[in-house]
Amino acid sequence: MDMLLLEISGWLGYLSRPLVLLQGFTVAALMLGYHWGVQPRLAARPPIVRLLGTLGLLLALRLGAELLQALGQPSGLVEYSVRLYAIWQGLIVARVLLARRFGAAPIDRLYGRIIKPLFLLSLAGSLVNQVDSLEDFADIPLFPLFNEPLTTGGLVLLFTIPYFLVVLSEFPVAWLGALMQRLLGFNKGTRVAIQLVCRYVLIGGGFLWVLHRIGLNANAIAAVAGGLSVGLGFGVKEVFSNFISGLWLLFEGSVGPGEILFIDGDPCEVRSLGLRAAVLWRDRDNAELVVPNQDFFTKTTTTYTGSDRMRRSQVDVSAAYRHDPETVIRLLEQVALASPRVLPQPAPKALLLSYGDSAINYALRFWIENPMNNAGIKSEVSTAVWHAFNAEGIEIPFPQRVLQQPGHREGTIVAMPGETG
Repeated sequence: MDMLLLEISGWLGYLSRPLVLLQGFTVAALMLGYHWGVQPRLAARPPIVRLLGTLGLLLALRLGAELLQALGQPSGLVEYSVRLYAIWQGLIVARVLLARRFGAAPIDRLYGRIIKPLFLLSLAGSLVNQVDSLEDFADIPLFPLFNEPLTTGGLVLLFTIPYFLVVLSEFPVAWLGALMQRLLGFNKGTRVAIQLVCRYVLIGGGFLWVLHRIGLNANAIAAVAGGLSVGLGFGVKEVFSNFISGLWLLFEGSVGPGEILFIDGDPCEVRSLGLRAAVLWRDRDNAELVVPNQDFFTKTTTTYTGSDRMRRSQVDVSAAYRHDPETVIRLLEQVALASPRVLPQPAPKALLLSYGDSAINYALRFWIENPMNNAGIKSEVSTAVWHAFNAEGIEIPFPQRVLQQPGHREGTIVAMPGETG
């Protein structure tokens, strides 16, 4: 650690030299003048005008380097800034072009998770290389780790390689899973499970390579693996159990992204099946439910998409006794067939369920394509039933009660509490 502090103090001494400060002042003045004075005025202009403004800044930086050379002063830092800024602007132009071709969302994700971190990592390395030797800097020892010296280069690898393994491993395993699905013909859930297993194996192998690369011997790596095993056995056993449950569910195919499950009385769509839990989306209040994977093994779960996504729905309605049941049944089926989001096949079916105290109770059963739309479609069909009954003069009665007062021979008919008449 003392050697690192000594190295940094040497950098500060180099950066405080007048010739270096002159170059830094030139670059800072040109860039700050552009970003504070010119760029706000170009913000509302067409993209080609903004691009010309950027090219103007690059030209100004280049002219600044030429001026310093003409004065007999070094200009390496200015030329380095020109190259760096040109690369960054080139990445911005490529981002705009790719977004037009593939859409903004995936390109923003690619740039945010991969391109920008790679650029910043390269920038840090190139800056160190400007003031020092990058190889010498990477060999500076910091502190012992498992009786082996950890260098600055090893510390950078220890933090950066696992990150890029997690981010970049998504792409090759997705390609491998799609290829295996085409060759072997298994379902989507199995493909996702295979992708997860391959991805975690790749990440684990890469992490072991990093430990070996930074100088840890086999005994130290075995100690790390043993410690992780003990941690899984005691500290995070629930997480490990949920992980295995998630893989099993994906291989089995009973729970996976896109499935519709009935949770706490509501249909919910599975958005993702992760390491610890499944994320489900509930339509009625746009809420996301996080359900541990183990719950699908310990509790009974109803699925609406086990074999297909069709679901049978039902609307209950009552009609007065004086109306012919066959007429009511026929009208209910006609209403269902006329509803745009009710499937014509299987055909809707109306049934006489029971004889109530004040009315005959009917049920209108019909099939819908998407279980998540059940509440909305039931509302549409119920509204259409009311209008159809009103047009045909069919009464939907409400319960009535006769109250007999002492000393009076005639009773008074009143509606039940909570009813209107």
